[in-house]
Amino acid sequence: MLADKDRIFKNLYGHHGFGLEAARARGAWDGTKEILAKGRDGIINEVKASGQRGRGGAGFATGLKWSFMPKQSDGRPHYLVINADESEPGTCKDREVMRHDPHLLIEGCLIAGCAMAANHCFIYIRGEFIRERERVEAAVQQAYDAKLIGKNNINGWDFDIVVHHGAGAYICGEETALLESLEGKKGQPRLKPPFPANMGLYGCPTTVNNVETIAQVPDIMRRGAAWFASIGRANNTGTKLYCISGHVERPCNVEENMGIPLRELIERHAGGVRGGWDNLMAVIPGGSSMPLVPAGPDQADTLLMDFDGCRDKKSALGTAAVIVMDKSDDIVKAMARISYFYRHESCGQCTPCREGMGWMWRVLNRMAEGRAQKREIDMLWEVTTQIEGHTICAFGDGAAWPVQGLLRHFRPEIERRIDQYTANPHPAPVTMAAE
Repeated sequence: MLADKDRIFKNLYGHHGFGLEAARARGAWDGTKEILAKGRDGIINEVKASGQRGRGGAGFATGLKWSFMPKQSDGRPHYLVINADESEPGTCKDREVMRHDPHLLIEGCLIAGCAMAANHCFIYIRGEFIRERERVEAAVQQAYDAKLIGKNNINGWDFDIVVHHGAGAYICGEETALLESLEGKKGQPRLKPPFPANMGLYGCPTTVNNVETIAQVPDIMRRGAAWFASIGRANNTGTKLYCISGHVERPCNVEENMGIPLRELIERHAGGVRGGWDNLMAVIPGGSSMPLVPAGPDQADTLLMDFDGCRDKKSALGTAAVIVMDKSDDIVKAMARISYFYRHESCGQCTPCREGMGWMWRVLNRMAEGRAQKREIDMLWEVTTQIEGHTICAFGDGAAWPVQGLLRHFRPEIERRIDQYTANPHPAPVTMAAE
């Protein structure tokens, strides 16, 4: 269990003020000038030594990502872009940081900007986040008024922050689609290479980081890389915000150490699975785009909630949005519902994704009702492999993985429904949306 002294997000539940004075009382903006005095290499090396990996889903090493930015300027400005387009179903961690501790994010932006020679930062906030944007804008203004950021600020690194409100498209959580949207264009992913570090926002070197990732940076720099690296497991260090929802007694957000066992996480903080642990059917460990992990001694019972632990169960940590499903749930219908979401949110740029999303949803809908043929199960798996890895961005992967998880672990349930329907055909019920 994470000790209180090791918590980074001390106002996660909004029990205290979000403003500058309250943030300073919690330790924010303490010694920021001395941190910036370490210089680019000093900051990047400290973040590398901490072992911090991106908290937005991909889990890429933060310090390594920063080091990709050009060392020498060719005349183009460098940009830092914060991905606050938190649209992954089940995920609500960045929302709490922006509402209750926005100064951690702003201070982290300044430190990251200095580390990458960036004087300009854009915070791209999800379209549905109205109050969150208001809080961040208020905190940014407080930081300007106190000369913590801006031109000739007291910390010694000129730094401007612009808060940009998106229009609510899930695809804009993909970093290059976010950059397109930020430039005023349709939010569609770009081909890579060139990568954003070479040609990102407005054709300039750019790094895109998640809110939680950047908000952790000030504490890493203040307390030292060794402190952060001592929490969790090797290659899975530090603390993590977990969003627990679904069939639990107390859905919640909680900060815990990386690598905490799933069962301990749910029982300690969420009151346990509804009806007891034995009533668990499956859990999605990292938001709706990750493969589910079924109940069982070799599966959910022994799942460690970090990057490597989830990978060992053929899933992924993603955003650490834990969606719990008990035995009362209709697992096939739930996966069909998730497929409908991805069908709706596909930007339509890549043919496998544009055509495959609707096809998967329609087949899963029929499978949920038993109105399918058993040969379609293998056909559905094959279609997921034709989508996965064949699109410009990872949206196609994230839409195919939940279906693969269903087919991998719950194929007998689909076959049972087909057999039942074949033995006793009945009129098809009304589906959730008409084609």
